[in-house]
Amino acid sequence: MNQSLNRRDILRAAAAGAALRATAGHAQPSAWPSRPVTMIVPFPAGGGTDAFARPMGAQFTRLTGKSLVIDNRGGAGGTVGASAAAKAVPDGYTLFMGAVHHTIAPSMYPRLDYDLEKDLVPLILVASVPQVVVVNPKRVTANNFQEFLAMAKANPGKLNYASAGSGTSHHLAGELFKQQTRTFITHIPYRGAGPALNDLIAGQVDVMFDGLGSSAGHIKGGRIKPLMVSGSKRSPALPDVPCAAEVGLPDYNVTTWYGVWAPKGTPVDAQARAIEEIRKAVSADESKAVWASQGAEFANLSGPQFEAFVKTEVQKWAAVVKASGAKLE
Repeated sequence: MNQSLNRRDILRAAAAGAALRATAGHAQPSAWPSRPVTMIVPFPAGGGTDAFARPMGAQFTRLTGKSLVIDNRGGAGGTVGASAAAKAVPDGYTLFMGAVHHTIAPSMYPRLDYDLEKDLVPLILVASVPQVVVVNPKRVTANNFQEFLAMAKANPGKLNYASAGSGTSHHLAGELFKQQTRTFITHIPYRGAGPALNDLIAGQVDVMFDGLGSSAGHIKGGRIKPLMVSGSKRSPALPDVPCAAEVGLPDYNVTTWYGVWAPKGTPVDAQARAIEEIRKAVSADESKAVWASQGAEFANLSGPQFEAFVKTEVQKWAAVVKASGAKLE
């Protein structure tokens, strides 16, 4: 009889344990996030990535009740922060806000200690903005793009342009511009768009090929002057500024985009919840207002769609790097 009771007890315990595990497994998706989430931003504060990460983080915190902590880690064209993210514990509590720069890096940095497509999982594309050519109005007296182009052609090497670092979209946008206009403008790399913009505003450099997201506020404040936006249409944020196609550069189509990744091995449940909560944060009215003010679109590509987009961008920028002959400086 004792033997029978023991057997029943064992069976009950096993059944209870299985039920508990099933319940825990079923409840796990809704449990994330149960504590603050860190988002590595691979550039110093004040750049384009920050311009979207911080408003998004504020809405994420409001909607989930858990903080999204921005961790700025600049250096080497955004690859220092990407490396840190790739090596982070894949528990769902470290995310990475990368950008177009990270699809350029594989062609510019032959010895990267991470692989964007193998070590990080693309979650969602959150913002896409056109590139804009901006100048310091005191250093560059051109009133429009045509006057600026004439100045650049008449003074090869005398004008300089700032970038967020070698291998970033700012750098490649400048090289592509030089290639298509047959001009020579000296490249000056910085450790992020924020420091580069600060020196452009201060009059230490002449030009910047920047994402509209980080330049918009300074343009509206009159601190820098826009001459052209990339692509075939004007930006609603800068309706009076001509696009590249209008000024005779139909193939100058450079877009700065920002997306969120997670370290490889991050639980699938946490990935799905992160995509869901980030989508909600970007879709909030407050975020929409920020995106609109910076001429940004929410592409809303996630999972496999974002992964395919990243692969295409890696191939595209490899071709641009090769054609331009861009080098690390």
